[in-house]
Amino acid sequence: MKRVFTATFALVLFSCNTHKHKEDKAIIEVSYTDNTFTLDGTAAENFWNLISWNPLDQNWLGGPYDHEDFNGRYKLAWNEEGLYLLIEITDDVLYDRTKDPLKLWWNDDCVEIFIDEDNSGGLHQYNHNAFAYHIALDGNVVDLAPDKSPRLFNNHISSKHSTTDNLTTWEIKLKVFDDTYNDDNTSKPVMLKAEKKIGFALAYCDNDESTERENFIGSVFVPGEDKNQGWINADIFGTLLLKK
Repeated sequence: MKRVFTATFALVLFSCNTHKHKEDKAIIEVSYTDNTFTLDGTAAENFWNLISWNPLDQNWLGGPYDHEDFNGRYKLAWNEEGLYLLIEITDDVLYDRTKDPLKLWWNDDCVEIFIDEDNSGGLHQYNHNAFAYHIALDGNVVDLAPDKSPRLFNNHISSKHSTTDNLTTWEIKLKVFDDTYNDDNTSKPVMLKAEKKIGFALAYCDNDESTERENFIGSVFVPGEDKNQGWINADIFGTLLLKK
């Protein structure tokens, strides 16, 4: 009887400690492309004209803002080597207050990409179960490492942006790494394939020359009052479905 109780208790304990699989939500089907991309911050490739825009319109942090102050939208594509993003941001002020890329990076104008390679969800603040890449105006890419310190991940993402009047266009290539990633720079990105699901969210930190960012605008709805959860919990991510 004691053995049966022990086995049952172990099973219950295991079940409580096992994270349930993330719910698929805000699903976006991502088109395959075999085009050669030139990352120059313009939508010069004809392929982009065949893809629909997705809105960047969920105010995760900050007060109300008007359309002239900020609005954003984005497109996605993929091939075996990674994900490609075209992002348009209308913003009346681009602000890079802190020049050190490892200090207060979230308070400058920047693009933030959230990626969960296996769409499993769960906590990732100080591990590589998922990534929260902050792409600064100078191209540096920052996320927190397992030792709780910020680190540059510039070899994960290539980006270029160009600005005309209040419109900034970003082109981004992102290599996707799984949760076995080590910070010794020996890990290899996964090769993507059709029907793969990836946890994903996009956001923009908007600062109009303040000491702190004024808004944090995301791509997916987050329930509850505290919507600034993406950098901690991958459960709030949407889902990309790669199609070919």
